[in-house]
Amino acid sequence: MSSGMAALPEMAATPRQRRLSSSLLGMVLAYGVPTVLFLVTQFMRAPDYLGRDNDDAMRLVEVRDLLAGQSWFDLTQPRLGLEGGTLMHWSRLIDLPIAGLMLIFRPFVGVEQAEVLALAIWPMALAVGLLAAMGLAGRRAGGTVAMHFCLGLTAIFIATSNRFLGGAIDHHNVQLVLAAVMAAMLVDRRYRALNYALAGAAAALAIAVGAETTPLVAVVCAIVACQWLWAGQTAARSTVAFGLSLAAGLSVIFFSTVPPRLYFVATCDNLSIAFYSLALTGGVLLALAAATVSHRAPALRFGALALCGLVVAAVALSVAPQCLGNPLAGLDPLLIELWLDHISEARSVTLIAVQEPTNIGAYYFTGAFASAICLWRILRRDRIDLHLVLLALVLSSLAIALVQVRGMAFSNLLAIVPMALLLTDLRARSSGGTAGARASLLYVGALLVSVPAMWAVAGTLAEKGISGFAAAEAAVTNGEACLTDAALADIGRLAPSLVVGPSDIGATLLRRTEHRVLSAPYHRNAAGMLRELKIGLAEPGAAAVLLHQLGQPVLAFCAVDAQTQVIAARAPRGLYADLAAGRVPAFLSPLPVSKGSPIRLYTLAP
Repeated sequence: MSSGMAALPEMAATPRQRRLSSSLLGMVLAYGVPTVLFLVTQFMRAPDYLGRDNDDAMRLVEVRDLLAGQSWFDLTQPRLGLEGGTLMHWSRLIDLPIAGLMLIFRPFVGVEQAEVLALAIWPMALAVGLLAAMGLAGRRAGGTVAMHFCLGLTAIFIATSNRFLGGAIDHHNVQLVLAAVMAAMLVDRRYRALNYALAGAAAALAIAVGAETTPLVAVVCAIVACQWLWAGQTAARSTVAFGLSLAAGLSVIFFSTVPPRLYFVATCDNLSIAFYSLALTGGVLLALAAATVSHRAPALRFGALALCGLVVAAVALSVAPQCLGNPLAGLDPLLIELWLDHISEARSVTLIAVQEPTNIGAYYFTGAFASAICLWRILRRDRIDLHLVLLALVLSSLAIALVQVRGMAFSNLLAIVPMALLLTDLRARSSGGTAGARASLLYVGALLVSVPAMWAVAGTLAEKGISGFAAAEAAVTNGEACLTDAALADIGRLAPSLVVGPSDIGATLLRRTEHRVLSAPYHRNAAGMLRELKIGLAEPGAAAVLLHQLGQPVLAFCAVDAQTQVIAARAPRGLYADLAAGRVPAFLSPLPVSKGSPIRLYTLAP
């Protein structure tokens, strides 16, 4: 999906073609149309109109509840967990546009088709927004050719990722767009106030949408502060605009999405007084410093920034000191061992190296290479200020990815800008002769390195050969056997009750049935997940007691579920091990299931 227009020799293009190729809007359409067509094709071929992630299913349940009359301020999922439900930590800001699309389409196509259309359109619209932001970042950083490289590499990023496929309605795609917007605003070397105001608004939205991006937002704030420290009066208006935009934007979001009863409750996994107080304090103080001492000596500006940092640190220690550490550190050790340590996106580079060594390249190499390129440019004194900004954005995202692999999407995305600058230079140098031939080889090599999917292909081929692709696909299919329509149909035919089963089927059951579920893979549902784990680990007599305490639940046992297998192996005399071996204890009565279904259903015997 790279641009043929960008590859044309400049002298061969007509003036009209050159104007068209330099138009951001025109090129976003040129790259966006085939990208959207590809996404539509993938959506039409998909077996389901919802994404395959648990978060997609839970988001749909949350949107349905909102449309059914649940309060805007009430994020409780009443059908999840123990009695009383589970208060979720997600933002209504993502529910709102999806619900709005459904309401728009309902009068024309009905409720069910409106849901399908909304779930298809939302992620595809975000894909176009990502193209626009990355194209703008490329044009500002390196001109028209860099814009084309950014657009082409971003289109490949979208096509090889599952974040923008139809039905992908969790908040990660929004976070990627906001990260791209912040990058596009910060590479503006003229320090225009409007751009920095937009960066501050994007930072506020990123904090509100999900706590995962708060480290990146902190880096963005540090970049703006350092730019002001270096440039002084030149960056005064832009710094004031950023600080006030961040503080004002998050204030509006806080008071419009957080219920009054939770104004002073500090939580570390969503927008609360913890993050709000820090952003408000930091944004206002940074704006105040830029408005008052920008014309003074760098030493005085440094002192003002240090004072701002001390005040922000004091606020953090007084309001929410627990948020300075890992918010999941307080989970029960059993839950960490049997659940958290097995979440694929929460793994560190150490675990990836042991469990998926062939994916090391796809996860980390592009970000590492882009960081090295930025550092090389800085050492050569090539656009130092620009490459310092890009280095901070890419390297911080890469550092997060080393701790939790979920961060690799941000490092791979942000790496596109410095890679586009490198490709632009190599393209200009590959114009014949010995030096041009070398540059051409470097150009092709850099282009391949720029695409994380190429690393994934290379890793699979190196380990398993061509047949490895088919084997990998089969493994994914077997892992999702418990989530098929046929497997869940038997549960759907039962009268609504509490279902005790693997956490990985919890969100899908909430979406497809009227049942309550004890367990779904969310740390806010720690009590429900822990109860399900203890039931599976307990010997039959103790498991009977735990099940009776829940009333009259239905036990859904899926022997091929990964977590169920871990539980059975850990407790060979436990309930799940017995059921896996075909030993059904007397206190359970089997319920009829369809032939070939991997799920076995049981109720408590009278």
